Amino acid sequence: MKMGKNLFRKTFRLIPLLFILNCLNLSAHSSSALAAWSLGPNGVLELRTKTNSKLKAFFQKANNSFGDRFWIDFQGELKTPRKIKGNGPIKEIRLGKPSKGLTRFVIEFNQNSNLKPLNWKLIGKNENTWKIKIASFPKNTFQKLSEGSVEKLKINSTKPKKFIQTNIPQSNFSNLPSVKQNKFYVVIDPGHGGPDSGAIGIDGLRETDVVLDVSKTVASLLRGKGVNVRMTRINEVDLDLSPRVSLANRTGADIFVSIHANASRGKKKNINGLETFYYDGWKGRLLAEKIQRQILKVSPGSPDRGVRRGRYYVIKRTNMPAVLVEIGFVTGRLDARRLEKNSHRKRVAYAIAKGILEYLKRVS
Repeated sequence: MKMGKNLFRKTFRLIPLLFILNCLNLSAHSSSALAAWSLGPNGVLELRTKTNSKLKAFFQKANNSFGDRFWIDFQGELKTPRKIKGNGPIKEIRLGKPSKGLTRFVIEFNQNSNLKPLNWKLIGKNENTWKIKIASFPKNTFQKLSEGSVEKLKINSTKPKKFIQTNIPQSNFSNLPSVKQNKFYVVIDPGHGGPDSGAIGIDGLRETDVVLDVSKTVASLLRGKGVNVRMTRINEVDLDLSPRVSLANRTGADIFVSIHANASRGKKKNINGLETFYYDGWKGRLLAEKIQRQILKVSPGSPDRGVRRGRYYVIKRTNMPAVLVEIGFVTGRLDARRLEKNSHRKRVAYAIAKGILEYLKRVS
């Protein structure tokens, strides 16, 4: 940010908040270092970042046009800029891309907040969690705002791991193909997560919520048929693309299935449809065809956008047949109305699981 010295002195103050651990140099194409945040009624802002990230905090005093503003810049580029409506003394929270390779987290207060930032301190609790007391809100005037979990995550070992079954209740659908017990290993990848909500559609329908729910049900159904399943995430956490691929490659999975929901440019409500991508190879195409055929059966009227080759990182860099499934448009009137319903998400999960099982039976 470039500005004259006088303007800087009058309106901006670099607060003595900067707490830098060993800096990790991220490229401009890295995903955002911000993984989760939470602002509680006690006025404490908590953050979770990638390990050893560099943070810079700033404050701008209110004027006639806006209230006090506090923001933090993070390394790595945010995928989905967005605004979160505030409450009480908070007007709104914004997450954006001030320049290439950066993420900016902004808290804008209502006017007449009269904050005193000179005593604020951004404290690094450990290598990837932070906190700062920014205000003392009057009791019962503010409700918590957050995205993702700010609790410290355990860092995964680089050594190969066995597939771990998570405690997800198994669903009971009939007519699923049978395969040999404990022979196959499948990685299910719910797209996005944490602050990266993915596409945001009609009435605030979030891609991350939809695909995580569908993915958990897919995993449950496959486990019920004796398939070993590993999910790349089981809750709302931020996860870069590389660890998703590494998980699949080092565990020797037979297939990798990444589940997503689509969005149209301009959020056009008349655009709906289902599609499945693969990178190359007849096995990848076969897996995509099996899944596409099944999800179309449970989504009558939604256009068939086809099975296509794609160059998405997670299907290009995996060592096994891999597909990326788009289960509908959260911005489309028809698809969004369905995806917001638990009953339809279960049907989609059933369809994906059936397509996977048909593929495994065919290649076994």
